[in-house]
Amino acid sequence: MKITIVVIAFYLMYTKLVSNQLLSFQQLNERLSKLFSAKIWVIISVLLLTDINWFLEIFKWKTLVSVEKKITFLEAYQQSLASLTVSLITPNRIGEYGAKALFFEAGRRKKIMTLNLVGNLIQLAITCLFGLYGFLFFMKNFKAEIPKIDLLKVGLIFLIFALIYFFRKQLNLNKISVYLKNISKKIYLKAALYSFLRYLVFSHQFYFLLKIMGIETDYPTLISLIFCMYFMASVIPSLAIFDWVIKGSIAIWLFGFVGLNQLTVVTVTTVMWILNFAIPSIIGSIFVLNFKTNNSL
Repeated sequence: MKITIVVIAFYLMYTKLVSNQLLSFQQLNERLSKLFSAKIWVIISVLLLTDINWFLEIFKWKTLVSVEKKITFLEAYQQSLASLTVSLITPNRIGEYGAKALFFEAGRRKKIMTLNLVGNLIQLAITCLFGLYGFLFFMKNFKAEIPKIDLLKVGLIFLIFALIYFFRKQLNLNKISVYLKNISKKIYLKAALYSFLRYLVFSHQFYFLLKIMGIETDYPTLISLIFCMYFMASVIPSLAIFDWVIKGSIAIWLFGFVGLNQLTVVTVTTVMWILNFAIPSIIGSIFVLNFKTNNSL
């Protein structure tokens, strides 16, 4: 099973890079040559932002899981990257929940999954907060048609929430609510701070890559469109392996309003995916192969 997960993850990464319909492998090589022709300190800065991005995520996980069990930074590092590898082949990165839970005793796994959900919801809240600002900026400064609301989808969302409410006892939501209330506010604040800093890091990494590629658009406009892009991408269900394709498609549409070249935009989203998902998941595959399930109670 471990070998299968790693093989599928590697296969999907390879095929998505080689058979990308938005950017050919040859075009990617040409654009990467331009990227690496930039000043060395600029390249180091972009790579450093990748490390900071993941270190913040690892510290956030270490903080949240401390509610159940104190773990070292190395353990949090292994759990975060291994779960990333597994999440690449599952819808909406849902595999991350099960992968992290397996590192802990069977009796704690439901709580570990709950803590992971808390971390993801906090990150989503930060994305939506900045994203709403970016969306309002976009709607105010650019003439774009507002997508029509699909009443059927809205109705399904309300139905799902209604079912969750009426079956909350069967889903043990009351127990979960009590569990979450007993968690120290300090834990939530630290997790929110890590999420906030992480958002600033990867959004500005995107910005710096655009500037390296020679984009001259002013900072307020670029960063607002980046905020809007992450907001729109976050609400679209997908496999994590297709994350960069979705962001690339959205970015092409958004940045098209300021005249950015399609090839440049797709290159940047691809590089972001390679730096923040592909490379960490390759490292994570080592931990997946070496993983031993904790079956103790």
